[in-house]
Amino acid sequence: MAKKKAEPEMKKPPVNPDVMGLQAQVLEQPITETLETNYMPYAMSVIISRAIPEIDGFKPSHRKLLYTMYKMGLLTGARTKSANIAGQTMRLNPHGDAAIYDTMVRLSKGHEALLTPFVDSKGNFGKHYSRDMAWAAPRYTEAKLSAICAELFKDIDKDTVDMVDNYDGTMKEPSLLPTSFPNVLVNANMGIAVGMASQISGFNLGEVCETTIAYINDPDHNLLSTLPAPDFSTGGEIIYNAAEMENIYRTGRGSIRIRSRWRYLPKENMIEVYEIPYSTTAEQIIEKVVELSKAGKVREISDIRDETDLSGLKITIDLKRGTDADKLMQKLSKLTPLTESYACNFNILIGGNPRVMGVGEILDEWIAWRTECVKRRVYFDLTRRKEKLHLLKGLGKILLDIDKAIRIIRETEREADVIPNLMIGFGIDQIQAEYVAEIKLRNINREYILKRVEETEQLEKEIADLEDTLASRRRIRAIITSELKDVMKKHAQPRRTGIVYTEEVEEFSEEDAVEDYPVNLFVTRDGYFKKITPQSLRMSSEQKFKENDSLARSYEATNRAELLVFTDRQQCYKARVSDFEDTKASALGTYLPSKLGFDEGETVVDTVVPGDYSGQILMFYENGKVARVPLESYATKTNRKRLTGACSDKSPLVCVLPLAEETEMAVYTSEGRALVFNTALLQPISSRATQGVALMKIKPRFRLTDAKPLAATDIRDIARYRVRSIPALGALLKEEDKGNEQMSMLDGE
Repeated sequence: MAKKKAEPEMKKPPVNPDVMGLQAQVLEQPITETLETNYMPYAMSVIISRAIPEIDGFKPSHRKLLYTMYKMGLLTGARTKSANIAGQTMRLNPHGDAAIYDTMVRLSKGHEALLTPFVDSKGNFGKHYSRDMAWAAPRYTEAKLSAICAELFKDIDKDTVDMVDNYDGTMKEPSLLPTSFPNVLVNANMGIAVGMASQISGFNLGEVCETTIAYINDPDHNLLSTLPAPDFSTGGEIIYNAAEMENIYRTGRGSIRIRSRWRYLPKENMIEVYEIPYSTTAEQIIEKVVELSKAGKVREISDIRDETDLSGLKITIDLKRGTDADKLMQKLSKLTPLTESYACNFNILIGGNPRVMGVGEILDEWIAWRTECVKRRVYFDLTRRKEKLHLLKGLGKILLDIDKAIRIIRETEREADVIPNLMIGFGIDQIQAEYVAEIKLRNINREYILKRVEETEQLEKEIADLEDTLASRRRIRAIITSELKDVMKKHAQPRRTGIVYTEEVEEFSEEDAVEDYPVNLFVTRDGYFKKITPQSLRMSSEQKFKENDSLARSYEATNRAELLVFTDRQQCYKARVSDFEDTKASALGTYLPSKLGFDEGETVVDTVVPGDYSGQILMFYENGKVARVPLESYATKTNRKRLTGACSDKSPLVCVLPLAEETEMAVYTSEGRALVFNTALLQPISSRATQGVALMKIKPRFRLTDAKPLAATDIRDIARYRVRSIPALGALLKEEDKGNEQMSMLDGE
């Protein structure tokens, strides 16, 4: 037999020791170290250098864009293409021209996102109130700085703020902009960082300046008296809640409700919505209204369309004949984004640290920061005047003997020795000597000398005044106040967002919208539900049921009533009777497990009509226990449809009976026993999931099968079954007391 040729051994690729070392290092690196070295620097960068605004009211992306436009001469010059601006800004912001242009769009006048826009735009910049209206590409639009930007860059060349290197160290940029008004409060700003966020509502420029002036003069000034509420570029009306507004001003957190403005045109029978909340869009409102119309919840509208044009936002709603416009808008305000909440979170970077502050704290920080800016500007002017005075004093020494100066210059052989010789001859320093040496020959005359002497005297007065200003807190505050008044005079605009007080607003009530009329309710053992009007019931009272099904409960109620449905999974489902269609006795009805969204296999145990939730219910369990629970334990402020833990899970629930007043009840067991007791023996317990108290002593193989008011039973010999204390064993039912209960007990088996 031929020997099988051995297969060649597969060679393993050579192992790079550096790679092995790297793998080992990655595998062994603790997660805490990874977070510290990799994730934390990224998180801090996003918080400090991207998402959270600083005390000047700008994020770095805003500041870099505006400073670039300022250096391009766009504060006073003509507009230039947006693409040109985006390209130039990349020298400071390396995140790409698309991100830069998006930033410019939001700051622009055309986009209408800011109360006080900083970019004077021309072309299509989209609209803040429209989700689908896209802005044009940067090559089609033009922009320059708005006039108010003069207040952002005021005296920026006088060392008012720190200048830092850009990302590649090729040029300088300001760390903050020396805004002469509290811009941090004027324009709305939102940012999402890592682990935190910021959402600052805008305020009216004139009101902010007025409040700041009053706050500087009186630290105990009531801010709400001059700054009543935020102001938004999209207008609308703030539903004013005094307590909530005070909380926002104090803590920097809270929520503001804003509703749309609309007008009714009776001739056309239509409604025009022309201002909407800042936090929504026209498309969202229209989509929600259409959704409600399709679902049948809003039947008064025949058509809705977006008619926004160059004159501004307009959503038109055509009404059906006979519609009450006020009531319809109340309903839409509750069910659609026509009324929206704006969540405030005044998170601002102070010295590189994020802080959530109230309005008063923000003003304190801004005033302190602005004071430092003004001091730096005054010190800059003081230094320049001192330098000039120093030169003029040197000139004064020369002018006392001008002939000597001319002789020294003429007799000096080397040009390089002119300065030293002047310094020696007149006892002046090098800076003064260089200044003198540069004077033109034509200026050596009496007029020039007298003017310089007068200028020296003026400089000395100015220096004294600047030194006094620098040392006086009152004078610094006066400068800040004067500049704020100047900003108010030049740039203040009326409020756009109105204020309506909570008590003036008629809230939509779903109960009022539901037609109220008497109904008869029927629930079968298999969980079918019927709502029948008395008139329909009189015409045909014969009930139709599914095979092997029968009536379990019936109630007289109204269409506005609620229904509590208890199940075998310790859950309670809440339903409005108005959510069910009127039906006839001859119909099978609505299957509750499907209508209410039961879990798979979950079945109905019992139902209760709670009314105003002022009564109580008795919950009977198979183990012979009963729980007396107030109905208010099942009342909810929200529209929750399912309550978990609605009853005890220690034993199966048998039935639930309403209890309006103390009465006598009868309970039955599968052994054939009955017990009659007064409900006064039971104490109410507020916990829904309480196990209750022992009512009947039941032998292990038997169980409680039914319970009902004594008046609804066929028991004749009541004394035989009545007990004065519980738990009790009960008595065996006599034949004459069984009546229909015999059938019930057989069903229970």
